Amino acid sequence: MRVVITGGPSSEPIDEVRILTNTSSGELAVTLYDRFIDAGHDVELLLGEGARHGRGGARHFDRNEALARMLAAIARADEVDLVLHAAALADFSVTPVDAAGAPLTAAKISSRSEGVRLLLVPKPKIITDLRKFFRNAYLVGWKLEHEGDRAALIETARQQVRANHLNACVVNGRAYGPGLGFCTEAGLIHGAPGKAAFADYVVSFAEGGFQR
Repeated sequence: MRVVITGGPSSEPIDEVRILTNTSSGELAVTLYDRFIDAGHDVELLLGEGARHGRGGARHFDRNEALARMLAAIARADEVDLVLHAAALADFSVTPVDAAGAPLTAAKISSRSEGVRLLLVPKPKIITDLRKFFRNAYLVGWKLEHEGDRAALIETARQQVRANHLNACVVNGRAYGPGLGFCTEAGLIHGAPGKAAFADYVVSFAEGGFQR
C-alpha cells in the first residue's frame, strides 16, 4: 500500500528572522509512519520543519505552499492509496504593521519599535485540494478543537468530510476528550485511548480495505 502522511507545524514569516507557528510536535504522524513501515507498506512522511519528532526518511516543509507542491509532485509521480493529513497548517498569512497601520518591511523588525501589530489574513486551505491531487485515494483529514463538546466536534468532522470530498476525519483535543476518534460522514466509527492504539487501528482499517 502506498501511504502519504503529513505532520507537524507549518510556519509563516513575520520578517526574515521571526516566524509565526504552532505547537504541533509531529508525534502522531511519526507514530503512524512507524506502524505502516513495520507492516511493510510504502510510506512517504512529510513533516513541518518545527516538528519535534522525526525520522531519517522524512521530507520537510516550512510553509503551506511548500507542502502543497510536495503533495502535487507525489500525486503526479505515483498512485497513492491512503493520505493521512495530520499536519497542523497555518490558517493565516502575516503582515506586520506599525502603530499607524503601515506595513513594516525591514528584514529584521527593530526591537525598539514602538509597538508592532500583526495583521492576519486567512490562507487557502490545502485540505480543499487533496481530492484534486489524489483522485482515487482514501483521504483522512484532522480536526483538533479545545472548545465545545464531543457531539459538536463530531458534527464538524462530518461537515469537513462532506465539504472537502474526504473519506474520514480524525478528531481530538479537549472538545473530544481523552484519546482520538475516527469519523466518517456517518459519524464516529472508532475511538482509541492514545496515539499508539490509534495508529494500530488505522493500519488494521486500511489493510482491511477501509471497511469497519
